[in-house]
Amino acid sequence: MSVILSTHGLTRAFSGHVAVNAVDFTLNEGEIRALIGPNGAGKTTFVSMLIGRIAPSAGRIRFEDQDVTDLPAHLRVSRGMAYTFQITSVFGQLSVEENVALAARRRLGRDRVAVRAEVEHALARVGLTDHIGQTAQDLSYGHQRLLEIAMGLAQRPRLLILDEPTQGLAENEIAAFKTLIRSLVPDTTILLIEHNMSVVMELADRITVLNFGEILAEGTPVDIHANPLVQNAYLGSG
Repeated sequence: MSVILSTHGLTRAFSGHVAVNAVDFTLNEGEIRALIGPNGAGKTTFVSMLIGRIAPSAGRIRFEDQDVTDLPAHLRVSRGMAYTFQITSVFGQLSVEENVALAARRRLGRDRVAVRAEVEHALARVGLTDHIGQTAQDLSYGHQRLLEIAMGLAQRPRLLILDEPTQGLAENEIAAFKTLIRSLVPDTTILLIEHNMSVVMELADRITVLNFGEILAEGTPVDIHANPLVQNAYLGSG
């Protein structure tokens, strides 16, 4: 299995506080990997460096065997990385259709027929077809999260990074989300930051646990669930 993303010594410090400390991380192509850990463990900082929203203080990032450490976020997107935010980043005044169309145009340009087809395909995958003409700000919070995932899918990413995607979703929407994620692999590799441990345990091939900015443990869901260090640092607290 080939490596799609890796980091070496990835570090980020803020005013003397080390949020992520010398992380070596490897993600295989076609994998669903969950990234978990207590609040403040450095998860969002870590993925923000992966996607190019935050520059590392030290270390390197490779994507599809190319060093992308110094590339701005939009160039990483053009190479096949997509990221959905922990807090929704949809354009509230625009329609559902136009939100997804904006994302699709990054890849397809101004080909209206192709963009429309991509919009319809992405919305169908997340179950929002019936909301295509609705203004995004009028959607429920859960549906806004699904819209953001549709925006990511419209870019046909090689790697999709999802930050707390099930937050605000109803139980039936979570079930549909899990089905959707399984349908994306192996064409799309998934890196999932998620606090819902039932989602993590059901979806992930492997789990990486961050604690105090460092990797505490990695392994299968069974390995992680049984790991006493993880129990003490994270699972045992909730």
